[in-house]
Formats: sequence, C-alpha cells, structure tokens
Amino acid sequence: MKKIASLGFALLSATLLAAEDKEGWIPLFDGKSLDGWKANENPGTFKVEDGKIVVFGPRAHLFYVGPVQKHTFKNFELKLEIMTFPKANSGVYFHTEWLDMGFPRKGYEVQVNTSHGDPKRTAGLYGVKDNYDALVKDEEWFTMHIVVQGKHVTTKVNGKTIVDFTEPDAPETGRRNSARRISSGTFALQGHDPGSKIYYKNIQVKPLPD
Repeated sequence: MKKIASLGFALLSATLLAAEDKEGWIPLFDGKSLDGWKANENPGTFKVEDGKIVVFGPRAHLFYVGPVQKHTFKNFELKLEIMTFPKANSGVYFHTEWLDMGFPRKGYEVQVNTSHGDPKRTAGLYGVKDNYDALVKDEEWFTMHIVVQGKHVTTKVNGKTIVDFTEPDAPETGRRNSARRISSGTFALQGHDPGSKIYYKNIQVKPLPD
C-alpha cells in the first residue's frame, strides 16, 4: 500500500512540474480534484465543480499538502482567480502549517471579502496591514496576486497594488497578530462560516530564489 501511495505522489509531482510554464508558474490545483490539498475540521466545506474550488459550509481550512516545493514555500509569487458572493468572508494564508481545527495560528492571512460584515476587505494583510476599500463586485471573477520576497509582501488585485508591506525586525507590541511572522510554510484557503460562499480557480505558484 505504501509503495502505491508513493508512486501516486511521484506521478502527481511529475505531472505538476511538467505543467510549469516558461515563466516558472506551477499549478497547485488541477481543476478536477482536491489532490494535493487537505481540509481540516469540516472537509465537506470544500468541493470541486466545473474547474473551481467551491468553499461553502462550516468553518474549515484547506491546506496545500502536495508535492510542489514539498509544500514549503519561503519566497514566492502566488496567483488565484476568485469570485465572492454577497456577505461572504474567506482568506488565503501563506507561511502557515497544518492545524486540526480552528483558524491557523502561523503565517499571514490575505483577506478575501467584498461585502461581509467585517469591514476588512480583499487583499489586506489581516490585522497587520488592512484594506477597507471594496475593490471588485460580488459574483465577478478577479485575480489576486501575492508576492513574498524576504520580509517584503505585496498584494495586488487585477494588477493594482493594494498592500506594500515590509515586516519590521521586531513585531509591534500589543498588536493582535504580533505572533505572525515571515518564515516559510504552506498555503491554506479559508472557509470562514456557513453563510460564506467563495470560488477559487487557476491557483498557481512561482517559487522565487532566496
């Protein structure tokens, strides 16, 4: 059984690396299944329909556990196409790690929210460098681009820079997320609550040199 599993992992790795384009982008989602991804407390919150990941259900987080970079990223570019629905909240974590339940404690969250009651909107670094402006409309696809190089984080929506942040050498005292630090780790998609519906597709990464 272990040999079969190892063979499957190797085939998945070879397939993904073969899909790397000339600019170095590698897909993390095959558009057909959640291979390479693992959900924690409520797996039913995530499913694949028509080439996209549908996030809709009780709180849960979907972690990338696949073969690209052995799911450990330090410097990278990440692109995702996203569609939000009215009053929906979600997020994309980076430099995080598997957690059985609850909101990830490690890494940063890039907010995904157009019209939810939380005023912190899409592409802000949640609780660190927030954005309060709605950038797009619900039920329309947009591209979110996250770049991490050293201590520098940039987020963009449809090519427009929203956050340009350099992490200080020491965390700000008293800040709610002062434990969140640039390090390395994987990505996670957030299922925030049962009323939040979000679509994700065309998730791809470009590893960058140290």
